[in-house]
Amino acid sequence: MIIAHDKGAIRITKQELLSEIFEKWSGTKAGSINKLPASGSKREYYRISNDKSSVIGAINEDEAENRAFIGFTKSFAKMGLAVPAVYFADLKQHVYLLEDLGDTTLFNYLLEVRTNGNFPDELLKVYKKVLTELPRFQVDAAPNIDYAICYPRESFDRQSMQWDLSYFKYYFLKLADIPFNEQLLEDDFNTLINYLLSERSEFFLYRDFQSRNIMLQNDQVYFIDYQGGRRGALQYDVASLLYDAKADIPQEVREELLSFYIENLKNHLPVDEKTFREYYYGYVLIRIMQAMGAYGFRGFYEKKTHFLQSIPYALKNLAWILQNIDLPIQLPVLTQVFEQLINSKKLLKFVPQKRRKSNLSVFVSSFSYKHGLPEDNTGHGGGYVFDCRAIHNPGKYEEYKLLTGKDKPVIDFFAKESDMHEFLNHVYALIDMSVETYEERNFTNLMVSFGCTGGQHRSVYCAERLAAHLREKYSVQVSLWHREQD
Repeated sequence: MIIAHDKGAIRITKQELLSEIFEKWSGTKAGSINKLPASGSKREYYRISNDKSSVIGAINEDEAENRAFIGFTKSFAKMGLAVPAVYFADLKQHVYLLEDLGDTTLFNYLLEVRTNGNFPDELLKVYKKVLTELPRFQVDAAPNIDYAICYPRESFDRQSMQWDLSYFKYYFLKLADIPFNEQLLEDDFNTLINYLLSERSEFFLYRDFQSRNIMLQNDQVYFIDYQGGRRGALQYDVASLLYDAKADIPQEVREELLSFYIENLKNHLPVDEKTFREYYYGYVLIRIMQAMGAYGFRGFYEKKTHFLQSIPYALKNLAWILQNIDLPIQLPVLTQVFEQLINSKKLLKFVPQKRRKSNLSVFVSSFSYKHGLPEDNTGHGGGYVFDCRAIHNPGKYEEYKLLTGKDKPVIDFFAKESDMHEFLNHVYALIDMSVETYEERNFTNLMVSFGCTGGQHRSVYCAERLAAHLREKYSVQVSLWHREQD
């Protein structure tokens, strides 16, 4: 990239820019700079660290979006809300440094603790923590927000809603080959918009309030990626969280969490619960359509096929709403479109076969080298064995000796270790290549083992991370065994 410099415009790599910014901020040189996995946006994030500190460097050439994020962060921080600190910002060079909150998102945690589709109490408690904090952003912080910096609109108004619905129409319905009468569908869109705009909308709308934008660290919840915030109705954000497609929250849990949110909201302002719930499902619909537009754009158009994995969950949510919810408005054509989507066989052609159906089982384990390598019970000769002993060992420190790689303090320890992140990124690349090839060739077993000195910290952490990675990215059956701990 080309940046302004005291010697004139010069060409510089992103890593060189981040190194320069880090040294300017900390007074010390960066020890390592590792790019973090890409998300749906064009923003790039890097973990920059040395033996004294670890920060997240962000590069985003959309200056208006950067200005919104940094401005919102300052407002939230003044109110004591749990957002990352902004340590340094150079908007002319499109870069800023953030507090490092680790790698554990609410979605990662959900994948780790859910088994057989259940929703354990420990996960429910975390969601309730999140919903306790949400009104602090929506209601308490709303008067202190500078809405002039909102990007791209100051409010979730008619124009914003039309953009979202057009996104759904052109990037999902058209690309999924769903027929519809354009004018009649637009009439229903306008009916829905008019209805939603009749609800109070003077609150802060986070916009993308979902499990991947909530971080967990030291039993606390933190919030990121609110740069799209603006004025709007309260229902939108809680709908975004509870109908987050791949989180696949059971309907009875959604109802419990919605009731919890409404009761907590009453601590911040008077709430007519009946009216709130009526509008809520209208906002659920527009949020699902916005999300499906994103799946279509990223999946169908940009060919990022992992976005298509969310489609079945979104369709399941639409089917439940059609069967159980009566909105106080009539949307006949939109309802027909939803029914076509739910029953469409054509839609299956957009979901890669390897994501829909897999015969592959991946066995992931941790072990101690003191007791030898894990046995391969399948008879296929094993797969990968990764030696974790070159990674910084928390077991050398007294406070971690009785813990394992599944415990929060150890997880937080590794979140600051750049060598662990670099190691795992290489592991993911190798395993992903094998999983995709094995599925294409209809293989049934893959074994991946992580070893360290005691089979307690490094190997356990790596096995947990790989299992979560595979469960999020693929439809393979993942088995996880910690030999020395289990």
